[in-house]
Amino acid sequence: MKTRKMISTVVAGAVLLCMCFSFTSLWSTFPGDKHAAMEDKPTIVLVHGAFADGSSWSKVIPLLQEKGYKTIAVQNPLTSLEDDVAFVQRALGEVDGKIVLVGHSWGGVVITQAGNNEKVQSLVYVAAYAPDEGQSIQALDKDAYEVRKYPRVPGLADPVITDGYIRLKEDAVINHFAQDLSRQEAKNIAACQGRFHVSTLTAKVSNPAWKSKPSFFIVADNDHIISPQLEADMAKNIRATTYHLPASHVAMLARPGEVADVILKAAGGQ
Repeated sequence: MKTRKMISTVVAGAVLLCMCFSFTSLWSTFPGDKHAAMEDKPTIVLVHGAFADGSSWSKVIPLLQEKGYKTIAVQNPLTSLEDDVAFVQRALGEVDGKIVLVGHSWGGVVITQAGNNEKVQSLVYVAAYAPDEGQSIQALDKDAYEVRKYPRVPGLADPVITDGYIRLKEDAVINHFAQDLSRQEAKNIAACQGRFHVSTLTAKVSNPAWKSKPSFFIVADNDHIISPQLEADMAKNIRATTYHLPASHVAMLARPGEVADVILKAAGGQ
């Protein structure tokens, strides 16, 4: 009887031990733990450029979300540097924790100023302007085309200006803004483009965030809006980790996978 009792006790203990291990294993894969891991990841905030809106990130967003990153695409008014920075700061204020701030084209000027927010851990420039202190787009272009004598890009040769707001003609979008997208995609961009106020061309950055934040830069080697040589110069000036893509100005639509990979690197995810 004693032997039988001892065997029963040992078996019961073994079963209990196995149950404990099973519950421990189950707890380690509980969704709450995965949620906590997601909370540790920075939020990605995407800032569109001129002649665009938040939908310009539509192919990149799902790739970032699949990797577990919360993503926000800011809808900027394009009315002034101050207005656009204010819109970005509002989005940054909604975020708890660290942020990777990404800017395309004119959005690079915006993140250069807005990126001083203490939540921002790194900056990503996608075929973007990255001005120095006191610089504007106009100053950067003058240095590139008049001083350094770079070949002029054709995309901005003949814009439409109405009441101080600039837009691109449909043909310019198809042939120079998004020349590596399908014709229909380019026509959609032309139809949805934001109007860009002329004051933004001379707006100067007062405190470049890249001086204190790690920066990443995607140079679009087939860009017809910003000279690829100028992009490479700016990337070098801000000491950015630099990548080249054989893409038009809208690299995030033409090569979304590669652009997402660089953003993930900036986020520490790759």
